[in-house]
Amino acid sequence: MTIDINCDVGEGIENEHLLMPYISSCNVACGGHFGDANSIDKTLELAVKNNVLIGAHPSFPDKDNFGRKIIQISNEDLNTSIKNQLDVFLQRMRGFNQKMHHIKPHGALYNLIAVDKVAALHFIESIKDYTDGVFLYVPYNSVIAKVAKQNNIAIKYEAFADRSYNNDLSLVVRSHEKALLTGKEEVYNHVYKMIDKGVVKTISGLEKKIIADTFCVHGDNIASLELLNYLHGKFIDNGITVGQ
Repeated sequence: MTIDINCDVGEGIENEHLLMPYISSCNVACGGHFGDANSIDKTLELAVKNNVLIGAHPSFPDKDNFGRKIIQISNEDLNTSIKNQLDVFLQRMRGFNQKMHHIKPHGALYNLIAVDKVAALHFIESIKDYTDGVFLYVPYNSVIAKVAKQNNIAIKYEAFADRSYNNDLSLVVRSHEKALLTGKEEVYNHVYKMIDKGVVKTISGLEKKIIADTFCVHGDNIASLELLNYLHGKFIDNGITVGQ
């Protein structure tokens, strides 16, 4: 079995050179919550060197809150911002002769469009001109997944290796003490259950059906390198390869 592990990168942590050998796709911050031409180029260079599939990671234009809060912004302004982020990203990609593999919205935007149909429709309107041959990473059974399919946009279901889930498959809010998973064995068991059984154990102990085409380990998780290294070893022991 081969699985995809993705990671949010180019976000100022500057640990990409350590993470890239352990992942198979990446989501590059392109100026909304973090990033500029220089940080994008540095990240793209490492991704190309490590043969990692490259995606854009657009966000609410909110560097103050790292894109993790819903901000008051008109649909027109958000549409313009997302397109500008993708344009900058694609311009940098051309310098490396690379093709965008996917788009994965970041933070509060990702969580909002997962549950809000109006927001999801506006997001699809923002990206539809950029999706030819490009996947959209979305949560399983989410509003954005349904809207994307209705608009003939190819999707990959994403699950989170290092985050806890609520019973409705939303992510536990980051302010909760158990929102972020950092224990190596805990994260491995969390992921392996999704791979092997097609279920995720929620924070309340229930098992809920989930489909995952790609698993995210957050690059800003302080344990990210340790987690990825451990996951690789355990996956190999169980006949699982991280790859494309």
